[in-house]
Amino acid sequence: MATGGMDIDEHRNGINSLFGPNDHFEDEEDDDVESEDMELVHINHKNALVSPSDEEYETLLSRLRDRLTENQAETIYTIGCGESDAPGLSADDLQASIATLQSMAESLNAECIELRRHHEEGGTVAEFLVRVRAEEKDFTEVRVAVVGNVDAGKSTLLGVLTHAELDNGRGYARQKLFRHKHEMESGRTSSVGNDILGFDSQGNIVNKPEHGNLDWVKICEKSSKVITFIDLAGHEKYLKTTVFGMTGHAPDFSMLMVGANAGVVGMTKEHLGLALALGVPVFVVVTKIDMCPPNILQETLQMLHKILKSPGCRKIPVLVQNVDDVVVSATNFTSERMCPMFQVSNVTGENLHLLKMFLNLLSTRMPCNYTAPAEFQIDETFAVPGVGTVVSGTTLKGHIKLGDTLLLGPDLSGQFMPILIKSIHRKRMPVKEVRGGQTASFSLKKLKRSQIRKGMVMVSPTVDPKACWEFEGEILVLHHPTTICIKYQAMVHVGSVRQTATIISMSKEHLRTGDKAIVRFRFIKNPEYLREDMRMVFREGRTKAVGTVTKLFPYTSAAAQNVRQPRASKKMAATVAAAVGDASHQQRPQNEPQKPSKRNRRGHNWTRGVDAESKEMVAVKEPEKEA
Repeated sequence: MATGGMDIDEHRNGINSLFGPNDHFEDEEDDDVESEDMELVHINHKNALVSPSDEEYETLLSRLRDRLTENQAETIYTIGCGESDAPGLSADDLQASIATLQSMAESLNAECIELRRHHEEGGTVAEFLVRVRAEEKDFTEVRVAVVGNVDAGKSTLLGVLTHAELDNGRGYARQKLFRHKHEMESGRTSSVGNDILGFDSQGNIVNKPEHGNLDWVKICEKSSKVITFIDLAGHEKYLKTTVFGMTGHAPDFSMLMVGANAGVVGMTKEHLGLALALGVPVFVVVTKIDMCPPNILQETLQMLHKILKSPGCRKIPVLVQNVDDVVVSATNFTSERMCPMFQVSNVTGENLHLLKMFLNLLSTRMPCNYTAPAEFQIDETFAVPGVGTVVSGTTLKGHIKLGDTLLLGPDLSGQFMPILIKSIHRKRMPVKEVRGGQTASFSLKKLKRSQIRKGMVMVSPTVDPKACWEFEGEILVLHHPTTICIKYQAMVHVGSVRQTATIISMSKEHLRTGDKAIVRFRFIKNPEYLREDMRMVFREGRTKAVGTVTKLFPYTSAAAQNVRQPRASKKMAATVAAAVGDASHQQRPQNEPQKPSKRNRRGHNWTRGVDAESKEMVAVKEPEKEA
């Protein structure tokens, strides 16, 4: 019994030691926190990839997976940099780290491509591009808007990049991109063109023209990333089209083209200001350096530096001259402050490899939002024989599958109608679904092209969309010759919406150049579907203003003014119009046809004369001649 009692006492003491004071728990928690901190320190150390344990390897792998998910299936990984240590690794440690990174990339079905190596204080630092191998009929898309003054070489550069053939200096390369006969004759782009450049998982270009033409489907099947160039017009009279291309096509980046021999002239500043107003990161390409004297080229570069550093731009220009510059500028480009500058020649091909490498490293800025309700903005409509009505545009968020039913609108009365998706194409390639940030074309069932217009949207029924006639925006007037008052009308660009709007109220009495105000607008033709925080451009002639949509007013009974009249009221209106027309004809008999019919003219001589009241030419009867 005594032994048993001792056992019970010992057992009680053990229980007391377990559930007594929490000193042991605190010590254990402290040990756990310390061990986690030690593990984090080791993972963030520059030697983390040299010989990681199983737990460290799994942690590093999950971190790489998260980075690939955040950056749309690719990221730039630096080996040899860590916390509280001089950067750089020895040759053996570097090889071991590279082997670990390649093993991690392989387990995630990704390619590991070395970009550059450079020597630092502690040894060698290497940077690698880790890119997931895309599944068939799936690729990452980056949209680049190409802007600049007329004759800067925009279409020529795109022809050289996409067709892998240099220009002859006489417009040979650009002929492959023009869509209209008058563009070929004048050599000037007047419409929004689309061209693609495909990169595989290893960063090689897959564009291979067959008989002078590109097969978009083959390019997309082989590509892990596709750069879509939105070729915009440079001439001033096509500015409306250029603004629509910058707002409606939702570009990730903007490529500003400057002719080295012409310099910063014409519409260059206009397009740069437009990109800055819409918050699109800009990089500059100076063309025609083969035909430009060195002193003129230097003047052009100095002028660009001056403009980019000015208070209006506040950019950091970086002249890209080697591979190291490309990697540094590509990794820091998303900050929107850095502005890389390239000097290229489309005739000799000088520095084109640097531009291609930079384009390969660009990643899309638009978040995917796969789980959000679907939303698609329409920027082009087609009537395809044998297919029916086709719409193209950008998927802003969510995902859309074949056979989905979406709401299309708003129509002239602000209503949305259900519509069935019959087929989906991406870059002319049939697919089963599209995700946020991707451009696509949809074939729609039982719908005429006349029922659709640019600026309409297709949204998920769960959104319960509302159209609006009126909205408020905070705008900044960039330029206006005089003053802006209430009832002023101008063209408003918001996303793919392009319509004239009237100012119905302002927070200030008058607006002049440089003024900022809260302004309430009303569309004059039909209601539109908008969202808060959308960027807007407000222009008319030389007047320019930019801003953000801050508040929406879903349409109410005021919209009934623009609703189509019912049939009964139409008939009544027609009857009234006919009565008014008859009265006017009775009051003004000269409006009646004066020339008699052929039967009444037989046997009479008719000639043309002037009516005394109306001073108009009429048929008059000549007096009969006496025998």
